Amino acid sequence: MSEIGIYARVSTTDQDPKRQLDELREFGQDTYDDAEIHEYADIISGTNTDRGDEYQRLRADIEAGHLDTVVVHELSRLSRLGAGEIHEFLEFCLSHETGIQDREVGLEISLEDDLVDRTVSQLIAGVMGDLARVEHKQKLRRIQSGIDAAKEAGRWTGRPPAGFDVEDGYLRVNADEFLTVRRALERVEQGYTYPEAADGTPVAESTLRNLYDNRRELYFYAEADDDRLQAAAQQLEPLEQPDIPSETSLPEQEIRTIVRDEIHRHQQ
Repeated sequence: MSEIGIYARVSTTDQDPKRQLDELREFGQDTYDDAEIHEYADIISGTNTDRGDEYQRLRADIEAGHLDTVVVHELSRLSRLGAGEIHEFLEFCLSHETGIQDREVGLEISLEDDLVDRTVSQLIAGVMGDLARVEHKQKLRRIQSGIDAAKEAGRWTGRPPAGFDVEDGYLRVNADEFLTVRRALERVEQGYTYPEAADGTPVAESTLRNLYDNRRELYFYAEADDDRLQAAAQQLEPLEQPDIPSETSLPEQEIRTIVRDEIHRHQQ
């Protein structure tokens, strides 16, 4: 039986590594026969370069010879731990007879590879890490630039979107209304019709349909193409992961019954 370690690392704004772990677990079960899966997950600020506790536990298990292969969503996730971390981690794994699999790009470094293949794979992984670090820094600059632009010239004219108010010409999030809209959008994701999802909320069906088609990323993850919206929505960060059922969730009819009972309870 293969011993497979799956490692997920998310930022504090992502909140929950469950989605990554679910995908990695499914990948490990499909790829490795009769594999025993060991899970490791760190929640760390995107700007933090420290090694997480679970990453340290992963390395300890590798060193102890407990794992045959480590599967990660992206090797580039390790790049935030500092320059050269990917290369060092690959060397560490191989020196303890542990293979590495990157699920995102399909990069695999196996103990069965010859020296040339390993060298090329490590070179590719190192380049991936360098690119990821550059991309991460650019993302941080873009976000800060967007916030600054919203402060300097981002005055909002006209009616604000659902879940926001305008104060002194600038958008401000209305937490109660924002979360009400978010919950209605979650119901749509769970399979409710638009009339059912809007029932019991102040959100009109037509508004909900428009928000779902064009702005659900804003309400689920505080992400928007409009810098003014994103800067305002970030007042609520960190947001919890949206309540979207996976394949292993409760049956749809049972979910609907639970949600309807909750709505009726709050209306009483």
